Amino acid sequence: MNDLSEYKNIWVFIETECGKAKNVGYELLHAAKPLAEKKGCPLVAVVIGKDVEDAAKDAICYGADSAILVDGPEYEYYTTDAFVKALIALVQKYKPETLMIGATTNGRDMGPRVSCHLKTGLTADCTAIDIDEETGNVAWTRPTFGGNLMATIMCPDSRPQMGTVRPGVFKKGACDKNRTGEIIREEIHVAPEEIRTTLVERVNEIVEAVNLSEAEIIVSGGRGVGSAENFKLIEGLAKVLGGTVGCSRAVVDAGWLPYAHQVGQSGKTVAPKLYFAVGISGAIQHLAGISGADTVIAVNKDADAPIFGVADYGIVGDLNEVVPALTEALKARQS
Repeated sequence: MNDLSEYKNIWVFIETECGKAKNVGYELLHAAKPLAEKKGCPLVAVVIGKDVEDAAKDAICYGADSAILVDGPEYEYYTTDAFVKALIALVQKYKPETLMIGATTNGRDMGPRVSCHLKTGLTADCTAIDIDEETGNVAWTRPTFGGNLMATIMCPDSRPQMGTVRPGVFKKGACDKNRTGEIIREEIHVAPEEIRTTLVERVNEIVEAVNLSEAEIIVSGGRGVGSAENFKLIEGLAKVLGGTVGCSRAVVDAGWLPYAHQVGQSGKTVAPKLYFAVGISGAIQHLAGISGADTVIAVNKDADAPIFGVADYGIVGDLNEVVPALTEALKARQS
């Protein structure tokens, strides 16, 4: 068991890609700030990548008190070996009490490996975080039993307390360019022979076309759309709005759209400015995935569908009539 008294501060890992930070890191800074205030400790951003000094500076603007920067050519693209070795080295040197990582594809790979090496616990895929008043431990909340129940988990005997947190669960705070903080540069390099994988080719098209986590407008279809062919209606509305196409789990299960489009507890948690739910009844798992949306508009022929309980605006009607009419009206306004 660790000597817990040696561990201080809350860390947030800022994931980058091609030198640019992903939103989830800044979302976590906003969520972790009040926790750091409760603990009376600094909030530290950790940035690992190539040419990512701007991401470290922006992390301070988004709420970090300081940033630890590891910059090197071996970190241009994510590899398990390089990033895990660097993060473990930082934790062993600075001994943070808490480490938060976005539950992205890379974060879900890196987090468990780091926690296993450090012999500490990790709560995966969290949707809420807080400080337990009695113990001072971080209370990590995550879905369980297929999203039907929520479990709150603590790590009282080991440090750092680690968790991966879903993108889109928290809002990104305002960027205050007047905030200042120290950037600590660490020279940690991993030899090529220590990296067991080689990037052969990088394909962006699919990922970038379905970037639900950072989309400001999402038009999602559910089982009520009726068929894969009928999703042309959803795609048409999304196109005229400049939005991204999403869907419910039922659509993925039916094979109408790939999993990358899925919104909900077992898909992507999203926080767009505008979310259209078309032909989606509103199962609790789906509602949990859209809780961060600013405005929800629902279209459903069932007036008693649960989706209307959370929608800001609702249209009761046949989507085959409503969606084309809405699409044409929006086109007319743009012309």
